[in-house]
Amino acid sequence: MKPRIATFFTGGTISMRIDPESGGAVPALSGREILDEVPRLNEIADFDVVDFARLPGPHWTPAKMMELARAVRAKLVAEDVVGAVITHGTDTLEETAYFLDLVLAEHKPVAVVGAMRTISDLSWDGPANLDAAVRVAIDPQARDLGVLVVMNGQMIAASEAVKMHTEHIDTLQSRDYGPLGFVEADRVLVTRRPIFRRHIATDRIEEHVDLIKLYAGADGRFIDFAVNTGARGLVIQALGVGNVPVAAVPAIERALATGIPVVITSRSARGRVLDAYAYEGGGKQLTQKGAILGAMLPAQKARIKLMLALGAGWNTERIRESFAT
Repeated sequence: MKPRIATFFTGGTISMRIDPESGGAVPALSGREILDEVPRLNEIADFDVVDFARLPGPHWTPAKMMELARAVRAKLVAEDVVGAVITHGTDTLEETAYFLDLVLAEHKPVAVVGAMRTISDLSWDGPANLDAAVRVAIDPQARDLGVLVVMNGQMIAASEAVKMHTEHIDTLQSRDYGPLGFVEADRVLVTRRPIFRRHIATDRIEEHVDLIKLYAGADGRFIDFAVNTGARGLVIQALGVGNVPVAAVPAIERALATGIPVVITSRSARGRVLDAYAYEGGGKQLTQKGAILGAMLPAQKARIKLMLALGAGWNTERIRESFAT
């Protein structure tokens, strides 16, 4: 018998074609229509097709991500389902993949896949990416790797995947460590396995978590606004290894005084935040005041993690420990 895959089609560029009336790309293809573009897949797997949505990437919300997580979990409990494949728009693919990685504790492979070109383009990358994702989902090597982003022949840990380019087909990359493996012509090749994977057991999210980007000369107006309008947590995208302009420090202090967690991340493309600098606004001073360092997570993923941790009812110290790990 062929292995059975739960396939969730949610929209994104992989489902799009150019609409003659508007002149732009819009979601159009159903799950079965996309599968039919890769006929050889029927030779290697059977598909439980779920047309979950037809959303472009920017239309996703954390609430929708939780809905998807529940649907995927319900399919993976079936004994005859060996894994799951999820199509998604690349604009927010990294956030949904990481969300799923945090809330799903299943051992079966889950591959999230997208495309950078539509079926109307000369070189639609959807079929090749979908083929690779299915091959990963049925491969026993992919068990216990967590949720994977599978694109451009690479297997990338959801916790590490970042969209690095607005148009290139190799846009999804692991910004620090490189892929977990590759999908080659004749095999799936796993070259490393994650040492540690965080799980947050919750079906609830705290949606009022704001992300604020700082820059040269930034003050604390947006931080104060977020707190005054009821934010239950903040993620600050700081500079360098986790430093902020002096004018933003009082607002961060005021936010911490309310008892909400404030997570510090970096706008830098690679690396982690540290408590290395002790000057006013430096990372060491911020941690001494009670801020939480976001380790190597980019701001958008730190926000996902904080929303789930607060939804699970974690206190600030448990959240701090989780980011440190």
